[in-house]
Amino acid sequence: MTNSEQGLRVAVVGATGAVGEELRRLLDTRGFPVAGDPVFVASERSAGKKLPWKDREVTVRALSPEVFDGVDVALFSAGGSTSREWGPVAAEQGAIVVDNSSAFRMDPDVPLVVSEVNPEDARRRPKGIIANPNCTTMVLMVAAKPLHDAFDLREMVATSYQAAGGAGQSGITELIEQAKKLIDRADEMRIRGIDVESTVEPEKFSKAIAFNVLAHCGSFTDERYTDEEWKLVNESRKILHIDDLRVSPTCVRVPVLVGHSIAARLTFGSEVSRDAAMAALAGAPGLEVEDGIGKDGEELDYPTPLGSAGRDEVLVGRVREDLGDPRSLNLFVVGDNLLKGAALNTVQIAELVAAE
Repeated sequence: MTNSEQGLRVAVVGATGAVGEELRRLLDTRGFPVAGDPVFVASERSAGKKLPWKDREVTVRALSPEVFDGVDVALFSAGGSTSREWGPVAAEQGAIVVDNSSAFRMDPDVPLVVSEVNPEDARRRPKGIIANPNCTTMVLMVAAKPLHDAFDLREMVATSYQAAGGAGQSGITELIEQAKKLIDRADEMRIRGIDVESTVEPEKFSKAIAFNVLAHCGSFTDERYTDEEWKLVNESRKILHIDDLRVSPTCVRVPVLVGHSIAARLTFGSEVSRDAAMAALAGAPGLEVEDGIGKDGEELDYPTPLGSAGRDEVLVGRVREDLGDPRSLNLFVVGDNLLKGAALNTVQIAELVAAE
């Protein structure tokens, strides 16, 4: 690697995308030790475009082996197929790859890292690649880890409410455009919603997302579960190092721009009280507790996806003992899927590498 006093040579692959834009911003605002100008990489059609970096502009380059010459850390956010093809190329050139796609997450030789949960795993990277988890899994893990450390997590029933922005900018655009068209059809939606729904021609989602909730998120795979649901199962086990963790997932798409929410029932090896759980959550890295009840029993303080947008922290609230099992706890977790769920954790992993 480059001498730490000089900083690290950094490449951002997918620099023109939504997450790429956040990566560029975070590298700057968090003061990452970038040596010289970063290498901004994108598709052929974006090559030659100028992107801002501090007080100047940097020209976007097309993917080729040469763009990784001398690069110490390569941040990938350009989709799984690009990562599978070019991630190993960058690693062979000597770069440590931090990949934001699903391409390497379940590879046993690639650590799957949430910076606040299992940072030590980032040091074990025989392929020179570190994977960034799925955004929903990552948000839940930040809250689950301190509780696991305290009470020995055995099982999770997790229902996610995932923002349209989880499908990228096109998902956000589809939600906004549908909402504009349907906002004046409130009476129709109230009286005969199926007729309104049938007039919508979705592109990114299976049905109308505006003023609606879709009972699945992702593509259906094995046993009638979606790929998003299987990510919750398999990635949680890998991150927490609990191979036999029982996970019952349901992933739902909701008409929210940014911010994934998860209602979770966590079951532990030992009995757990709300007070003990709150003590375990207090001060946990990357986590902020928003949980308060007013004098009349009204819940006054709880996390929302809108309230999470643009915030680095994962938010947790509605922490309560389960009504039927003294070993179980119910809670509500929220996080910005584009920030902590993608770009921020990618940069935080790079910071772990830089600290070495």
